[in-house]
Amino acid sequence: MIRIFTIGPDEAERIAQEPNDPHHHDFEELIIGKAGTLEHFIDFRSEVIEAPFVSFVTKGKVHRVRPGLQYGRCDMLVVRFHSELIPETLFQLYSLFHGKAQMPVEAGRSVDRLCAIAHMMADELEQPAPDLAVVRQLLGTLFTLVRAMHRERDPEAEADTLATGHNETFGHFLRILEDNFRQPRDVEFYASQLFMSARNLNLITQSILQQSVSRIVETRKLIEAKNLLLTTDKPISEIGFELGYEEKAYFTRVFKKNSGQTPTEFREEMRKLVA
Repeated sequence: MIRIFTIGPDEAERIAQEPNDPHHHDFEELIIGKAGTLEHFIDFRSEVIEAPFVSFVTKGKVHRVRPGLQYGRCDMLVVRFHSELIPETLFQLYSLFHGKAQMPVEAGRSVDRLCAIAHMMADELEQPAPDLAVVRQLLGTLFTLVRAMHRERDPEAEADTLATGHNETFGHFLRILEDNFRQPRDVEFYASQLFMSARNLNLITQSILQQSVSRIVETRKLIEAKNLLLTTDKPISEIGFELGYEEKAYFTRVFKKNSGQTPTEFREEMRKLVA
């Protein structure tokens, strides 16, 4: 359910010397950087961030990380966990890190508190009979601190995200979306699964992510399309069919409208970028 480990100078150098292709995994990943740099290929672009920082990678997102030294130092904590551990709060992190994976944090007390909680979780997990309830509570506390830091950096965005009163419904929507985005489902389907009208569901998604339901669904499909284009050699038509687009031409048209490139152009550019 959860694993915690550190990345120091030796581990950073080892990672730098090994093949490191873009990949995705079936768990969530939180990286707390106290010292060092992180070259992160995610959301189909590359970015370098210097510590201190927090990086959050959602399940299924294609990415590649390359930790590096900063003044000869590298000190990072990685927390990998399955979403079932804290499903009631996880989607708030999705909202905070929507469209971005990294968040700078203040040196000193801020990053030290995050590391202290992560170390407490690691200590509990090393016990002969670890108490998962304790770990779950500590993980929730860790995310509460991350949200507090985000609120300090951007009070208006935080207020917009958390003051809606519809967080639980939005969380359910995200889970239903993960199970169904590959099918040709419309807004009414998602609304019916939540026992509400399409209008009310759109109001919720607009208040939290400033996007309509159909836009969120389409974005999720295109993210998966990009993942498959980058990590597989499947034909364009097969990828489109897997995601509910019966015609290759229509899939290509939708992809280009949203990405500015055809699927083939995107695949060629990304492979050059990560080579």
